Order: sequence, then structure tokens, then C-alpha cells
Amino acid sequence: MKTNIATKTSGVLAAISLGLAGLSHADTALPAPDGNPANMSKPVQVYILLGQSNMLGFGNPDRLKEVAAEKYPYLIDDAGEWTVRKDVRNVRVMCSGNSPANDHINDWMTIQGNIGPEIGIGHHIGHVTDAPVMILKSCIGNRSLGWDLLPPGSEPYEHGGKMQPGYRGTENDPEGDTGGDMSKGWYAGCQYDGDVAACKQVLENLDKYYPGATEYEVVGFFWWQGDKDMRNPAHYERYEKNLTQLIKALRNDFNAPDARFVTASLGQTQRDSTGGDGVILDAMEAVANSNDPELEGKVAFVYTHPLSMGGGSSGHYGGNPETYMNVGEAMGKAMVEMVKADN
Repeated sequence: MKTNIATKTSGVLAAISLGLAGLSHADTALPAPDGNPANMSKPVQVYILLGQSNMLGFGNPDRLKEVAAEKYPYLIDDAGEWTVRKDVRNVRVMCSGNSPANDHINDWMTIQGNIGPEIGIGHHIGHVTDAPVMILKSCIGNRSLGWDLLPPGSEPYEHGGKMQPGYRGTENDPEGDTGGDMSKGWYAGCQYDGDVAACKQVLENLDKYYPGATEYEVVGFFWWQGDKDMRNPAHYERYEKNLTQLIKALRNDFNAPDARFVTASLGQTQRDSTGGDGVILDAMEAVANSNDPELEGKVAFVYTHPLSMGGGSSGHYGGNPETYMNVGEAMGKAMVEMVKADN
């Protein structure tokens, strides 16, 4: 896989491990972006962000401004304004099911409105990448992997004496195939179809979203999700299998067989949790530690409880932007370490 990642400053990321929990900001501080554009002779390196409301992001920008100079100094320039990365494009699209998507952000990486993990992700990847980067987020809240985001290739299965739908099946017809026609009602994988189609629409119109770009490569995926699945045993008990299938389906859909994948646990969930959230955490960690040749060394897990500043996924962490920044930074570093290992 061609990655075009090259370290721009030596030693900044040398000591990062995929555990990432417990690292202080002093250990991980980035310099402010230099304001220069990327080397446009290289393909745009695309990273796709998916999930539900955790990934969508509810971090309050006014609260972030209060702590940014101390905790995330690369976000603030000498005039006290938000910095702008002109080598990273920040794109966010959103749809409900497989309906047409709307553009919400199409700009250089900076703070504008509520934030999610894309800010930390984009800055860490942009800092070490000698090529244009696009952070492409396509998601909406209140979606489960076991139903709304169920990926292609998922088969119907029985749970508690009831058949659960496979991809494009329905609750009344688990083995059916709607053909992706939402006029027949919501179906398993409806949001997966919509989110993927929205991303492909961006990439098919690359110059609109990254001015001057003519080529791209999908390098990796980020996944922060699980709040809805943790309430349904049929979904959380199937999470490991569904997550594995999701990785394979996304790689296939974007012609990126070696793309890396970073997933993160829900911020309120501790490793000893015995609830549905704990099952999901264990599933994510198991996939990251898999010895499956398609996954081994290509999937990273970020344990976010030490990075969360309180609250939980259901309440969007109280809008605390530090949670979204901390998780985004950790996810970005995890991706950087995997992609650098290819070079």
C-alpha cells in the first residue's frame, strides 16, 4: 500500500504505543501547522471516519478555546485565533439511511462549530504525511452496527429463538433482500449503504472537496461507535463478528485491501464492565489482537476511558471538547504507527 507518510520532524512519535492510555499532553504535543499546502504531485491520502454520535461529535468549541492554549497549543496561533492546516482537508457529509447526503463541512482543517475526534486525527496524520490528506467523515447518530450499519456479507442468525436479519434483510423477512430500496422500509445495513455512498460521492468529485486534486488512495478507516448496540444483546453479542465483517466490507467497497482500521471504546466503559458496553470493548480489542492474516497488524484499538473527561456516550460526554480531542489524538497516533510500519 502506498502511504506517502514521512516524518516531518524527528522523534515526535517515536515512543507512541497502540495502548496510548495515560499519555500526557506534554508527551504528545504537536507544533502548530506551518500554513503551507501539501505536495499536490501525490495522491490525496483519504481516511474515512464512521460510526454514530460519538464520531459525529458534540465537543463545544467555546469550551475548547478556554483550554486550547494550555492543552492543545497547536490549535491556537499567535493572535489567539484557530490555526488552519492547509495540507489537510476536513470533509463531513451526513445522510439518514441511504437517502442523498448533505455537505456539512468542506474546508481546511480548523475549528468551526462542534468538534469530534477528526481534529486530533487530522492534525496527527497531517503532521507526518508528505502528501495531501483528506479526513472524510460520514455518519449520523443513533445507529447500531447490528442493524443500521450491518455490512454486506452479514448472514441472518438466530438469537434467543428469534431470527435476526442479515444484510439488506428486514425484521419481518430476515433472509430477504430489499435491493437497497428504502421505499420498502428501513432494512439491515441501510445506514451502511448511505454512509458508503456519501463517501463515494465525495471521492467521485474529488476536486470539489480537495481543490486541485486528481488522484486519491483510501489509506485507513476510523470507527467510534457502540452506544446503540450495547442495549441489545442480539447486537452486542454479535459485535466481534460484525466488526470483522465491517472491516472486510469497507476495504472491498473502497478498493483498499490493506487499509488500516482504528476503533475506540466508549468513554465511560472500563475494562471490567460486564454489561453490553463491556462486551463491545472486548470485541473491539479481540479484533485488534486477531491473528487473522487480514487483520493482524492492521487493526488498532484505543481504550478511551482514561482519555474521557466524564459523562458518557449517551449524553455526548456533556459536550466536553477535551474528550473528543483526547480520543481523536489517540486514534490518530494509532493510525500513524500502523501506516509508518509499512515504510
